Amino acid sequence: MTLPGTLSSLIDALRVLPGVGPKSAARMAYHLLQRDRHGAARLSACLLAALDQLHHCQRCNNFSEEPVCEICASPRRDARQLCVVEMPADLNRLEETQAYKGLYFVLMGRLSPLDGIGPKEIGLERLIERARDGVTEEVILATNFTAEGEATAHYAGELLKARGLAVSRIARGLPAGGELEHVDGMTIAQALLDRRAV
Repeated sequence: MTLPGTLSSLIDALRVLPGVGPKSAARMAYHLLQRDRHGAARLSACLLAALDQLHHCQRCNNFSEEPVCEICASPRRDARQLCVVEMPADLNRLEETQAYKGLYFVLMGRLSPLDGIGPKEIGLERLIERARDGVTEEVILATNFTAEGEATAHYAGELLKARGLAVSRIARGLPAGGELEHVDGMTIAQALLDRRAV
């Protein structure tokens, strides 16, 4: 069966989303066209507005409607600390905890040589420049604990330390409220290595 060109294009466009294959994309397209045309129009308008109005913050590289985002512009943030994260979603998650009051730098990715993503693609030069602003005293590496995240933290840490900056890495270990019998061995081992005095 041959689909109308515009429907085929819509399905292909929806496939750019992570985790969306051909069947899911087709389901979404049919849902929007059959059951929620108002939602489809709203989605279209919001996407166009986001593409038009959102840019990267000049200081932290996060998405912002202004040249400098609200976090970077806030006088209540501790400018001596700079937390490096992979993606805006990671920054949002840290902000939800309300445990960190410093500033951020968003890499918009992580090192992945197999995918052709090297230091230039994730803006490590911009990070170095940002961290050497004369105010930053500590750079906290909060990349994910995946192979790529660990490689990114190690590489960035070496570059930052070579320039005389204090660098730390977020700890990993047991989840709050977790029970040892339900935690994997690797996490327990890391919790033992990262233990601290009480």
